[in-house]
Amino acid sequence: MNGEDSDSDVSVEKETTGESTKVQESTVLPADPEGKGGDGPVSTSQESLEEFTDAKHESLFSLETNFLEEDSGGTCSLKVSQDPFLQHVNKELKEKEIQAVATNPKTTHQLKWPVLGQLVFSSKFQKLETFKPSKDVDLKSLHLQKPLESTWTKTNSQFLSGPPKSSGPFTPLQKELFLIMNSYRDLFYPERTALKNGEEIRHVYCLHVINHVLKANAQVLGNNSRRRSQKLGVGDDDDFRDQGLTRPKVLIVVPFREAALRVVQLFISLLESDSKKKIIVSNKKRFKGEYGSDPEERPPNLKRPEDYEAVFIGNIDDHFRIGVAVLQRSVRLYAPFYSSDILIASPLGLRTIIGAEGEKKRDFDFLSSIELLIIDQADIYLMQNWEHVLHLMNHMNLLPLDSHGVDFSRVRMWSLNNWSKYYRQTLLFGALQDAQINSVFSKYCVNLQGQVAVRNVPMTGSISHVLVQLPHVFQRMEAENLASVIDARFNFFVNKILPQYRDAVMSHTLIYVPSYFDFVRLRNYFKKEELNFTHICEYTQKSGISRARHFFLQGEKQFLLLTERFHFYKRYTIKGIRNLIFYELPTYPHFYSEVCNMLKATSRGEEATWTCIVLYSKYDAQRLAAVVGVERAAQMLQSKKNVHLFITGER
Repeated sequence: MNGEDSDSDVSVEKETTGESTKVQESTVLPADPEGKGGDGPVSTSQESLEEFTDAKHESLFSLETNFLEEDSGGTCSLKVSQDPFLQHVNKELKEKEIQAVATNPKTTHQLKWPVLGQLVFSSKFQKLETFKPSKDVDLKSLHLQKPLESTWTKTNSQFLSGPPKSSGPFTPLQKELFLIMNSYRDLFYPERTALKNGEEIRHVYCLHVINHVLKANAQVLGNNSRRRSQKLGVGDDDDFRDQGLTRPKVLIVVPFREAALRVVQLFISLLESDSKKKIIVSNKKRFKGEYGSDPEERPPNLKRPEDYEAVFIGNIDDHFRIGVAVLQRSVRLYAPFYSSDILIASPLGLRTIIGAEGEKKRDFDFLSSIELLIIDQADIYLMQNWEHVLHLMNHMNLLPLDSHGVDFSRVRMWSLNNWSKYYRQTLLFGALQDAQINSVFSKYCVNLQGQVAVRNVPMTGSISHVLVQLPHVFQRMEAENLASVIDARFNFFVNKILPQYRDAVMSHTLIYVPSYFDFVRLRNYFKKEELNFTHICEYTQKSGISRARHFFLQGEKQFLLLTERFHFYKRYTIKGIRNLIFYELPTYPHFYSEVCNMLKATSRGEEATWTCIVLYSKYDAQRLAAVVGVERAAQMLQSKKNVHLFITGER
């Protein structure tokens, strides 16, 4: 990925692919246990072995050698001092403000917006500014770069049904999200679901990305033109600081190739002002082959829940990375990373190039000047490998180890001062309020404009979607601190819960385990105690799954250990459950009702004896609220009693 000239490109790629295929083999399982989501067809076997980067179009897309076209009108919006992009990148921090960040307490302020609901504005910098969404949004007032004013309305038309509303070319949700994005604040939105609003949100962040990149590049090209007219050489003048230490400005993290395909298609439609004048897209055919999917590959007879179908649509390979360069009216796909404006990658695709300490071949300089980081569908990375996300965040905006041919007289001072992280905007979208996702937002997002988090509490829980008649016994276990919860849960389960189930009468017991590490620990304990059990996790072979399901249904095995990831990737209905144990509350609240409703798959009149036990601690507050609703959760956490009973499905 490093080399600009084709010779060094090839040698780098050969080395990288050796590693990435190794890592891919070992890591493809959690995300795609059967490895079915592989690449689409690629032309020759030789090419598919090497990571392809486009070498042909280097000078056409180079920021150093191109100038602003007279008719592109690119400078017009950049002349305006009100432009939020310019206000953001031109804001100069002082040394003492940066030092104060470490000691400053975070100031927060709550506001309620009409669509987004409860918002928490926060900042580590001196003054916290909040704002209310304006009723009418005029496209002119948003400082969109040409051609976006005209292309956005057309691209977004599928979401705008009926007469044009007061929000104009945006849906009410998009309007509020874009106002926050365009103010360059960090944003955490935990209510993005594939079924409901995922595409609507993807459209609006792609608009923000293209707007940002077009403005940034127009600034560079405009300055090139000015320097040419003043006949300035390299390093002659300090007035044209308009770029970072490396070229990539935007990083979009998505879980599957299908999502990358949709993002690129949106970029293209946002840049094509009319259908007569098509923009040039290099390597488009290759891209469609590698990121597209064959609709006939999907097994037709499998009935899965709607949300499953919406998440796992198209090409679900989770190991990819691609550079995209945008220059005026053309798009270059597969640009070498250091000649790209936008990088689109999965956490695993980034992990294999960032590498780990001690590895010879590793590179993360391309993350040094990212000004806009978008992490979409964050909840899916909890099911893939959350470590990859943390690894990425730890390598964001570090000073590059190599100069990569940059003209230092053009680099912004805050980039040279290693303050890029205070200027990086992070947009985080997910389907749930989760402690791990929250912690990434609060720990790694230190944008000087401040942060905005959407914090709506669930009034009703997913327990209300349980259709079977079932007593749910919630048992609270005590833990001294967060670190001791894992052991406390294990000991509580082994000493207090398991003895009640050892009797043969309690056969057909399913134990639902969210964490793979807990699953391994329980499996080893069950083996040691010689309990009559079977187990299914995301790594189990097809034959093993069928065997385990058969033995459990027939009652030949008393216990079945099941991991949450297996349920996430497969959604099989497990038949023959009579007793349920949730070792920990599920990550996704709707999994709770889904698993409970599996009991009705084989009811033979023994409904009266069904049981369900759930373990929770005070550290599970968010997950508990999502299952039982926020008011009940508060009572259950504060109550003197440790056991709470809910009964569902009574007529």
